[in-house]
Amino acid sequence: MQTRLGHQLTQTILITGCSSGIGYDCAHFLRENGWRVFASCRKPSDCDRLAAEGFDAPRIDYEDEASIETGLAAVLDATGGRLDALFNNGAYGIPGAVEDVPRAALRQNFEANLFGYHDLTLRVLPVMRAQGHGRVLNCSSVLGFATMRWRGAYNSTKFALEGLTDTLRLEMRDTPIKIVLIQPGPISTAIRQNSITQFERWIDWESSAHRQRYEDNLLERLYAEDTGPDLFELPARRVSLKVLRALNAPKPKTRYKITVPTHVMAGFRRILPRQTFDWILARS
Repeated sequence: MQTRLGHQLTQTILITGCSSGIGYDCAHFLRENGWRVFASCRKPSDCDRLAAEGFDAPRIDYEDEASIETGLAAVLDATGGRLDALFNNGAYGIPGAVEDVPRAALRQNFEANLFGYHDLTLRVLPVMRAQGHGRVLNCSSVLGFATMRWRGAYNSTKFALEGLTDTLRLEMRDTPIKIVLIQPGPISTAIRQNSITQFERWIDWESSAHRQRYEDNLLERLYAEDTGPDLFELPARRVSLKVLRALNAPKPKTRYKITVPTHVMAGFRRILPRQTFDWILARS
């Protein structure tokens, strides 16, 4: 899975959501391992920062269709129309009880966490078909198969992403294009801090039937000062390692699970009755 750029053989990958966390670490790690990385971000200021670090950094915002078109066009222009891999990574959550999430909020979250992935993937697949190879990696989550309270919007986008990705993988079985799910659990990222803006925009917790639970639980965690990593939390590098493995494997797995909770929850989901599994999730 190699592309000729100039007189050197190199591998090219487009990664979204590279301003921090998983995307940022993965961009650096893959570059260290010989890849030409196109590290995209939503905000122009973040693209400028990554460009200063030596990356090709096109602007791609999953909620902005025009940016998907122009961002990918910039990548293909730089590579002569080829791309070895795509890692759909950028996403955010809207914390809150399901009954407090307005329709517009859920729609926006799906635009960012699912529809944008789909749009960019559809634009990349013809490129990969034409060159005769390619890999599409979609970043899901343990919350793509195991729900947790207060995360209904995010849960639903990741459950949908898993279904869409599984279907695409089946439909691409007779092609040389590999479709892979990356399933992190608790990883050191800025997703909690980034979700505060969404929470304050969309969730009227003071008028909620769950107000007491917000005060007793969610608010304290959401606005807590940095107290160090949570139990079982791993650095973003652990995801980057699995991404590289998925890119290099001749026959990649359909799913790459990261962190103990992801493996444990996957096992519980397979063997436990649904009511028992719900009981565990309700206490998580």
